[in-house]
Amino acid sequence: MEYKDYYEILGVKRDATEAEIKSAYRKLARKYHPDVNKTKEAESKFKDINEAYEVLGDKAKRQRYDSLGSNWQGGQSYTPPPGFENFNFGGGNGGAYQSFSFNGQDMGGFSDFFSSLFGDMMMGGAASRAGGRHQGMDFGGFDFGGAQQRTTQRRSTRQTKTPKEDLDITKTLNITAKDIFNQKPVSVSFSEMERCTQCPPGGGYCSACGGTGIKNVTKSIKVKLPPEVKEGQKVRLKGEGKVDAYGQAGDLYLIIHFKDPEYDIDGTDLTREVEITPPEAVLGTKKDIKTLHGNIGIKIPPKTSSGQMLRLKNLGLPKKSGGYGNLNAKIKIIIPKDISAKQIELYKKIQES
Repeated sequence: MEYKDYYEILGVKRDATEAEIKSAYRKLARKYHPDVNKTKEAESKFKDINEAYEVLGDKAKRQRYDSLGSNWQGGQSYTPPPGFENFNFGGGNGGAYQSFSFNGQDMGGFSDFFSSLFGDMMMGGAASRAGGRHQGMDFGGFDFGGAQQRTTQRRSTRQTKTPKEDLDITKTLNITAKDIFNQKPVSVSFSEMERCTQCPPGGGYCSACGGTGIKNVTKSIKVKLPPEVKEGQKVRLKGEGKVDAYGQAGDLYLIIHFKDPEYDIDGTDLTREVEITPPEAVLGTKKDIKTLHGNIGIKIPPKTSSGQMLRLKNLGLPKKSGGYGNLNAKIKIIIPKDISAKQIELYKKIQES
């Protein structure tokens, strides 16, 4: 078998710190992740990277690996040193190593070099020699399934595919008629619980998440609303979702919800209430009202009923084709709270007549 220089694979010095090794691993894992890198050599490279990190990211394994000395060169044939050669790591009566999977994809087993150094640590000499059943183990976040001997000639492996992590986020975005009218990006802020990507390998306390494995992430972004946006419409913001340990990001989906204290929104048309008194409804009047286009004066004709609509053209929201929708002034007749006794008497006379 050939010696494998794990330091060279990760591109770090032999005296690299744990943080430097972890940083190098994450950078390479993102680059050669099979879901991102579709080249032929990516799978093999990704496997070597994880094997190297499995050793250098573990203090005990790294110490054992370093005991080989610094004179070994990658590509040279390798014979296990004293104390390593008496282990049976596959074939015969020994327990065979399982392949490992990542995101449901078979990544193959560890190299012979890795097995010769760490096989006894993974399986235990007794379990290896007995050739019986041993449980699956978890190293560095990767699942190594167990193997069960069905016959003396045949073994079967069982892999459990884990569903791909859902990195998408869906939120409701409340907007007003003014937000649509201004045609400027709208600020969106929200918090989301995400898996912590700063936890140290092999466990240990993490100051980023307090050891919980998850942390609260607050995001603030700006979104440009599409023309003639509709209630319930879904707006997708690519890459603004959750981020996994390999730097892959999901999408953010915003569900549009109209929430305006002044206007009812219907496409590019708007409706707002205009309050008048009973005498104004009977006799007619003029009113100054506020619109998105500025303040204007409108004429309310005599004998106007409550609920009646007055259409004001081109005072609504922008259209895709240019121009604007309409503003509907919905009449609402109200009774003033400060009505005097004399006014009440006048109403009585009107009623009697």
